[in-house]
Amino acid sequence: MARPAGLIIAIDGVVGAGKSSTARGVAARLGYRHLDTGAMYRAVALAGMRAGVEPGDAQALASLLAATHIELLPAPQGGAVLVNGEDVSEAIRQPEVSRRVGAFADSALVRRALVPQQQRLGADGGVVAEGRDIASVVFPDAEVKIRLVASLAARAQRRLRELTAKGVRTTLEQVTADIRRRDAEDAARDYGASGTARDVIELNTTGMTLDEQIERVVALARRHGA
Repeated sequence: MARPAGLIIAIDGVVGAGKSSTARGVAARLGYRHLDTGAMYRAVALAGMRAGVEPGDAQALASLLAATHIELLPAPQGGAVLVNGEDVSEAIRQPEVSRRVGAFADSALVRRALVPQQQRLGADGGVVAEGRDIASVVFPDAEVKIRLVASLAARAQRRLRELTAKGVRTTLEQVTADIRRRDAEDAARDYGASGTARDVIELNTTGMTLDEQIERVVALARRHGA
């Protein structure tokens, strides 16, 4: 049954398949809130890297989490990611953070801290939530569950364009290697879900433009009453 405030749309997918851009666009089209759960893990990773805290140091990590306040501002307020009041929206997208975020996301301490926050943000519906385990762990009862996939070559080209546009100097070879490593790490992870989320619609975005991806997801949401 749809919630009065709207649906929960959960978008999962492989690295570079377009989760964030698609989720942001769908949220704008539907007038929903965009919830980027991956940004929260990136924020923790950035805070840990700055503080010299390793994800395996439980005591130091617990102290870091207690002292770290993460805010995801809605689009009308700029859509920024704040850590203790600082806008880290660009900093959390740097390659060095991408290489470390998996280790922090694997920590049970981090997940116990962030998942309840994510669930509270989306509890009333009217949200497009995206993340690695969003449909299986965070919102298993979401009305619309979508998994985005794409070829490695397409994902690497997209990520290279994104990083280059932000002024990050890297190569296609390095980006491809980073994505291949992230794929292997993600495939080996178990975030506590008992199997794969049910009722997930897989969407291959390899040959699709961003507008086409958004349109497909919006159409699916409309069928569920969005």
